[in-house]
Amino acid sequence: MSKKLLLYPAIDLERYSQILDLDVDLNIINAESLEEAQFHITDARGFYGKITPELLTLAEELTWVQSPTASLEHFGFDELIDHPCTLTNMKGLFYDVIADHVMCYVLMFARRMHLYMRSQFESKWSPIGGEDARSSFTVGPGAVTGMDQAHMHVADCTMGVVGCGSIGAEICKRASNFGMKVIAVDPDVSDAPCGVNELRGPAELPWLLEESDFVVIAAPHTPETEGLFDDAMIAQIKPGGYLINIGRGVIVKLAALSAALENGHLSGAALDVFETEPLPADHPLWAREDVILTPHVAACSVRVPERHLETLLENIRRFATDQPLLNVTNKARWY
Repeated sequence: MSKKLLLYPAIDLERYSQILDLDVDLNIINAESLEEAQFHITDARGFYGKITPELLTLAEELTWVQSPTASLEHFGFDELIDHPCTLTNMKGLFYDVIADHVMCYVLMFARRMHLYMRSQFESKWSPIGGEDARSSFTVGPGAVTGMDQAHMHVADCTMGVVGCGSIGAEICKRASNFGMKVIAVDPDVSDAPCGVNELRGPAELPWLLEESDFVVIAAPHTPETEGLFDDAMIAQIKPGGYLINIGRGVIVKLAALSAALENGHLSGAALDVFETEPLPADHPLWAREDVILTPHVAACSVRVPERHLETLLENIRRFATDQPLLNVTNKARWY
């Protein structure tokens, strides 16, 4: 008898047809309603989509759950953690795309593009350092102008990366290629990824914060990381440093970040993810010139949907043929 794979919520016909085209022996149900999903979950061996405690209580034969996302905070409920099924996710799809986004933030801050863009919108010719600094270009070799001092030399900077999974490792490689010194902390990675000058465990996070000009959060949302960057943690960042978060919004307490920017402890921050999304229109971060905000788009790319489908199809093929699955997670740790 064929194993049953339940898809819920129902996926689009294009992807469904590609699943059906796989040369595997599976009974595939694309459930259009909760009632249909409740009926079929009882003897389903595999599940793709958003599993809930209510659905899980009805499952009698479930051995595999495939998350449609890389993040697992919505799958970290006790019933699923305790269940013997294997949980896989979509990690590994976004590494280069998000790394590009991070380096865009870094270069914007270093070259003051976030300020020059504002001046452009105001039709304002406003060199950072002032017009007087421009005239000192004529004084000969070796001169240091106000404009020079206002712009950062990227290769003189240290980047500290919190989390060295596929995304964090790619960020490290990109930063190293720009000549930056790269340090990192991670609870699981023991061998330093390409470009990392020094890798330590999570207990050494204060060391990373004190050493880094740019602190990049590339960690997942877990019970340990939720609210990790509070007032006390942000206060340990090197004075004048920059905080970048492309991990998960709940890792950074926005009130603590706002206070550190307001009192001048940080020179700037760049966020693609937020404690509350969308960021409320009246939040003070919107008005700050030293902040770059993007609306959770760091993973956007024409390549990501292709990779997503490839991973799904490959895991379905492996499930049907009893081969090891890709991206098996630790349910209790949410990644």
